[in-house]
Amino acid sequence: MTQADLERKLQQLRSLPGETEIVEFKEANNQYDFGKLGKYFSALSNEANLKNQQSGWLIFGIADKGKRIVGTKFRFNRVDLDHLKGEIANKTTNRITFLEIYELQLSEGRVVFFQIPAAPRGIPIAWEGHYYGRDGEDLGPLNIEEIERIRAGATGEDWSKEVCPDARLVDLDPKALEVAKRNFRSKNPHLAAEMTNWDDLTFLNKAKLSIRGQITRSAILLLGRPEAEHFISPAIARITWVLKDSNGIERDYAHFNCPFLLAVDAVYAKLRNLKYRYLKGETLFPEEVDQYEPYTIREALNNCIAHQDYRASGKISVVERDDELVFTNLGSFLPGSVEEVIRADSPPALYRNQFLVQAMVNLKMIDTIGSGIKKMFQYQRERFFPMPDYDTKQNIVKLTITGKVLDMDYARVLVRNPNLSLEEIMLLDKVQRQKPMNDNEAKRLKNRGLIEGRKHSYHISAVAVQPTADEILQAQYIHHKGFDDDHYRNLIIEYIKKFSPASRKGINQLLISKLPDILSDAQKQNKIRNLLSSLREAGKIKNDGSDRKPSWVIT
Repeated sequence: MTQADLERKLQQLRSLPGETEIVEFKEANNQYDFGKLGKYFSALSNEANLKNQQSGWLIFGIADKGKRIVGTKFRFNRVDLDHLKGEIANKTTNRITFLEIYELQLSEGRVVFFQIPAAPRGIPIAWEGHYYGRDGEDLGPLNIEEIERIRAGATGEDWSKEVCPDARLVDLDPKALEVAKRNFRSKNPHLAAEMTNWDDLTFLNKAKLSIRGQITRSAILLLGRPEAEHFISPAIARITWVLKDSNGIERDYAHFNCPFLLAVDAVYAKLRNLKYRYLKGETLFPEEVDQYEPYTIREALNNCIAHQDYRASGKISVVERDDELVFTNLGSFLPGSVEEVIRADSPPALYRNQFLVQAMVNLKMIDTIGSGIKKMFQYQRERFFPMPDYDTKQNIVKLTITGKVLDMDYARVLVRNPNLSLEEIMLLDKVQRQKPMNDNEAKRLKNRGLIEGRKHSYHISAVAVQPTADEILQAQYIHHKGFDDDHYRNLIIEYIKKFSPASRKGINQLLISKLPDILSDAQKQNKIRNLLSSLREAGKIKNDGSDRKPSWVIT
């Protein structure tokens, strides 16, 4: 918000009646009790849900009586103020925290706005395990009726089940309809013979995409023609793919609308999924793998489609960078926490779009046995890559899949400890990402000799990653002999793809240290010259510069 926006917001909130259950003013001249702040967070979040508001507000620097601006010095340093987000998240349900913290400097003093998200549908928000609410301006426990009312919100109207009265078969994409039939037949082979006698409406009824021959919102999302999107307005059926370079600058983008059944393949085709060459396992000899397991990409994207809160009128996004994919959808993470999903290894107790989820199951897009997320973690584990990273704050689910080894020490621990549980690997992943752990989590890893250090500065144990005698010999062998020429050619190709046009100086810097130690400097220069010549003769690269100042590009 701008200064003007904040001033208008403050004027609006101060003009509300005295006993407003979703707004609280506090003077907080210098400090404010952290525990009480947390209780207000729980209460205002729950009350916003019950009042059908998007957020509640806690305002510091305003006198409760008379609502005069008195100013506050609470956490005057912005860094300390932002740290409050994590501190609150550590003690709330699903680690929910402030949507934003704003500061407004006025002549009367500084005012701090805490914007608190409404509790997600079906999930009352607790502070340190207790639910809070308000009766007028009084803070107290949330009563049983209110708790049940919030929980009942999860089993209310299913947006995806609603019928589009004016939609007809002609509004569905013929190709998507054929793919849907093929997938349904594969999912239900015992119905293959019977399906030959079904017309299109019968199929849609059987696949639970329509209700008594009426087209549902789920059918429009999965099978609808792009121009049929208006049937679900103001909801948006759109997936946006964005390609960014290492500096975060947008290089390319594309939008994909319904039918989502086909859009998943179209998005997947956009992703580069390059080869990642690294020293895998106990051996130091190179191995090449895809950056991302195809299953992981499709599971992540289909989960976005299944769990998007379409009533928020937002889009699904996939951001591709050099070594990571970021999938984002709107809506809270209903299972609670990723750790709980991994531990339970079972279907969630509830779904936001139950009708849509069932249709996607019938079309082989997802399953409901609860193993999809766990499989993604397993595939990352097999590559020794970081675990899938879920950020579930502010009613948005953001999943980051990393396509490279982030920390070789982490990778070596996984190699040498194949019996580690996924929960333990997730804790190690926190260490390599320098994320906070609680005392019990740290103790668990310390007892296994996997980490060292003190709180806030844990690191993977040196003993756990000390190289073996065989690894030292293998490293010496590689330094002496080097890799085969195809390995160096692949490095050159990848370098030119990322830094086109590439200079000879840049390619030299890439390869000199990687060539065998037994070669002299002159021999290394000659080796690189021969590698470039072989790639040029093969038609893979070309020199757009001169012989004295080459400028290499991909043909």
